[in-house]
Amino acid sequence: MYKIKIEGDFSSAHNLRGYKGKCEELHGHNWKVELAVTSPKLDKIGMVMDFKFLKEKLYNLLDKLDHKYLNEIDYFKKINPTSENIAKYLYDNLKLKVPGLYSVTVWESDKASATYYVK
Repeated sequence: MYKIKIEGDFSSAHNLRGYKGKCEELHGHNWKVELAVTSPKLDKIGMVMDFKFLKEKLYNLLDKLDHKYLNEIDYFKKINPTSENIAKYLYDNLKLKVPGLYSVTVWESDKASATYYVK
C-alpha cells in the first residue's frame, strides 16, 4: 500500500461554544492541514496521484476558510468548530473529489492536532 501526503494552511478565528476556559472566547489560529491518500498500486508513470491535483482540491477548499470567523460558516453554525470537526468537514468536502482519500489532519498549533479518517 502506498500513502502520499500534502500540506496546506489557513488562518481563521473561532470560539468554542459550551467550553469552559480561554477557548470559549474569540481567538485565532494559523491552521496547518495534512491530506493523505492511499492506493494499493501506482499509475502507469509510477505515481499514486499527481500532487498538483491534490493541492488544487485542498487549496480551493481552504480558501473558503481562510481569514474567516469559522462560527459564521453554515456548517459550523450548529457544529462546534473544534479541530476534530474541522478535520471532518474537510474530509467530507474532499471525499468525492479525491479518490483514495485516507485522512485529513488539522493542526491548531505545533503541538496539537486532530485527524479524521474512515476505517
